[in-house]
Amino acid sequence: MSPLSSEKGGAASNGALVKYGGLNGDALLYTIVGIATCGFSLFGYDQGLMSGIIASKQFNTEFPATKQSSPSDVHAGTAQGTVTSCYEVGCFFGALFAFFAGERMGRRRVMLLGAVIMIVGTIITVSAFGPGDQSGRGNIGGFVQFFVGRVTTGVGNGMNTATIPSWVAETSKAHNRGFLICMEASTVAVGTVIAYWLDFGLSFVSSSVSWRFPIAFQIVFALILVGGVLVLPESPRWLIAHGYDDEGQRVLAALLATSVEDPAAIAEKNVVSDALLAQARAKADKRQILKGGRQQHLRRAMVGASTQLFQQIGGCNAVIYYSTILFENQIGLPTQLSLILGGVLSIVYAICALTSFLLVEKVGRRKLFLIGTFGQGIAMFITFGCLLPGTAGPAKGAAFGLYLFIAFFGATWLPLPWLYPAELNSMAVRTQANAISTMTNWISNFLVVQVLPTMTASIGAYTFLLFALANCLFLPFIYFFYPETSGRTLEELDVVFAHAHIVKRRPTIIAEELPKLTDHQIQTLTDRYDIHGGASEEAAPGTFGAPVNAGEPDTTLPPTHPSELRTHGNHAVNDDSGLSTRVPTPTGLPTDANKEAGHKI
Repeated sequence: MSPLSSEKGGAASNGALVKYGGLNGDALLYTIVGIATCGFSLFGYDQGLMSGIIASKQFNTEFPATKQSSPSDVHAGTAQGTVTSCYEVGCFFGALFAFFAGERMGRRRVMLLGAVIMIVGTIITVSAFGPGDQSGRGNIGGFVQFFVGRVTTGVGNGMNTATIPSWVAETSKAHNRGFLICMEASTVAVGTVIAYWLDFGLSFVSSSVSWRFPIAFQIVFALILVGGVLVLPESPRWLIAHGYDDEGQRVLAALLATSVEDPAAIAEKNVVSDALLAQARAKADKRQILKGGRQQHLRRAMVGASTQLFQQIGGCNAVIYYSTILFENQIGLPTQLSLILGGVLSIVYAICALTSFLLVEKVGRRKLFLIGTFGQGIAMFITFGCLLPGTAGPAKGAAFGLYLFIAFFGATWLPLPWLYPAELNSMAVRTQANAISTMTNWISNFLVVQVLPTMTASIGAYTFLLFALANCLFLPFIYFFYPETSGRTLEELDVVFAHAHIVKRRPTIIAEELPKLTDHQIQTLTDRYDIHGGASEEAAPGTFGAPVNAGEPDTTLPPTHPSELRTHGNHAVNDDSGLSTRVPTPTGLPTDANKEAGHKI
């Protein structure tokens, strides 16, 4: 079975365990996450890459327009910002491609194409010879070629970062989904560490190899991603949603370490199929992302996208992309010491990022957002206060502020914006919503990376005051609009938002009050609330989700298992609580509401 056509393969019927690349069960799942982490390490590698290159002697010699004559040289600072931020422009268009074509192509094909594009872009970048090339081969066209290569590489990275979180979310279980996606996203910091220290080591090389080799090293990450994608399975939810039921069941069986005939694999496939069929009845298309109502697609997409916006304008890339320049220009440290401190900062970043594995499930997403925002704000106020006097002594205290910022950021805001939208949005619009979140990341990333050198050259310390105030503004938005998603299945979150809409309360409150639901409760409430449009409320008001003798939806909690129900006529009584709820009538059967409304069945 060929790797990219495996979706059409039939299910095995001999009772053998299903494997991909010789792996199944947890080993297969962790390999998927491992390949995903490689993709995000590549993302982090490029973040740290330009920090050590953009102001290096060899790079400035090759491309003279990027050389600052002084810390207040606004023109050269703007040129540095443009060279660095053009990558984010490519990432934005890569995410835009994923928005329009990602659902049709599938997770694996998009990732494979993205990795190949990154390799092509890297080759274009490292083969550029600028006006200052000492061999005489370069000219201004080489500077343009460098830009083109950076944008091309960004396109591939944008495609990958818009797709990888969905791939991991749709192959993992609710109890470890947060841990796995945080592991994947946190390895951004690992890539940054590699880039910082590779830049430092090659800073002693007096030729253009000092910047060409670090850029070329991106290909190693991309090749690992290509190799993994070729042997690992597609998302089972995507396969089943696009008619490849047999292959979808094979993937689910492999993830469960069973055969395709195993009842657990069959039951899991049926749960996914039922949810997807219900969504298909609503004839979802890209306009669904604009829908409110019980699905709350627009609200959920906007909340997810806001995490990426807040991550960027909170100041993270001011520190990550330009830490060595900040140490040198703003704090006044020597170049070599600035490079070393930048490398140490990247290690602190990685260590704190790795703690998010443990924190995300134990503390929860919502609390981590609040803690991280508060910590980042305090760190930026410290940095501003230390730089404000403009003297060398206090300015050294700003280094502590930058280290404190990156510690809070790595443990909280680094992984969460990649996890939260992937689990917050419904399957019907998850690809589009994740792409919107990623596009938001890259366009706001571009803004910060482009303007930061100009800001520090013109307004100095007040740059950090703006970041501090921005973090303060995030706190009330997070408190009122970010519900806790920890420990809930992707389908369960549909119920949380529908329930909040029906009872006219904030999803943050409902997520806190509503207990974890069983599969039976999720299915019952999904039908009762008509979340996926399985019943027409205009044609038969009250058929779904209406308590007896009332016109409002029934919001009482169903029993945890079907065996706990005693049925009397069209009523279901919970043996544990005695609560009476209406049993949803199967679609297409006559009901009193149909008859009273005068509709023919």
